Amino acid sequence: MSNEQLTDLTQPQRDRLAFVELRVRFIGEIRRQDLVTRFGIQSAAASRDLALYKELAAGNINYDSKGKSYVLGPDFRPVFDFPPERVLSWLTQGFGDGEPMRLKAWVASESPSRLTHPDLDVLASVTRAIHQECPLGIEYHSISSGRTEREIVPFALIDNGLRWHVRAFDRKSQEFRDFVITRIKRPVLMRDADVQPHERSDQDIQWTRIVELEMVPHPDQPRPEITEMDYGMVRGSLRMKLRAATAGYILRQWSVDCSPDHSLRGYEFRLWLKDHLALYGVKNAVLAPGYRSPDQNKGEQ
Repeated sequence: MSNEQLTDLTQPQRDRLAFVELRVRFIGEIRRQDLVTRFGIQSAAASRDLALYKELAAGNINYDSKGKSYVLGPDFRPVFDFPPERVLSWLTQGFGDGEPMRLKAWVASESPSRLTHPDLDVLASVTRAIHQECPLGIEYHSISSGRTEREIVPFALIDNGLRWHVRAFDRKSQEFRDFVITRIKRPVLMRDADVQPHERSDQDIQWTRIVELEMVPHPDQPRPEITEMDYGMVRGSLRMKLRAATAGYILRQWSVDCSPDHSLRGYEFRLWLKDHLALYGVKNAVLAPGYRSPDQNKGEQ
């Protein structure tokens, strides 16, 4: 599809074609009803949009008569140049799926950009595997093991504030783990492979367990009332419910002092976890600043 062909279309048409591409590339399929529901158009108009995309981007989508949907074509080449932030906001929050135009902001603003972004082709394979509930063969690079070949069963994306992970069952270690998406190479969907019951997300104890955490202004910080205002605290504390699989990431991102005696010093530690025992059994609690397991505390007494 050339820029001239896109220019000849109306903006609503381009937005709908961009949606078609997002759905097919990152979910793996799209149905006429998806366009009808998303844009409030008639079925006939949705059919025309799908036919138009197929005509303008030959090889990107194929009709699957068995599933009655359009699926990713073997010769897919993206037409729209979506920034990774837009794709991830659409995948995780469900908005921002119009054509990726540089729009003028209503007010001046600045927000820090990430140092790294996942490769969109790798991300697309991961998200299609999640949606289609099938295993994914990958080449993975880790600091401890170097390059390894693995089969994983992914089911969710996790943003730890610095980089994106995929939560998955790892057939190599036979346990649920987080994989950094930027370390994944050569992903291959294993569509014909079965997923076993013990590999599904409902068997991931760290994912299904919800921990309740109470954070208060750090005792070492002056003017606790300012911290209460900054974090919207109610009666002097901030209560959160988090998946155990994400708790360590979030506590580290927020620089929450998780030591039992609020011993960490530094202006960045505005918050203190009131009850460090709330993290008992949370595997990634080791990421939380100052956290010591009850066993460690006993050893120091």
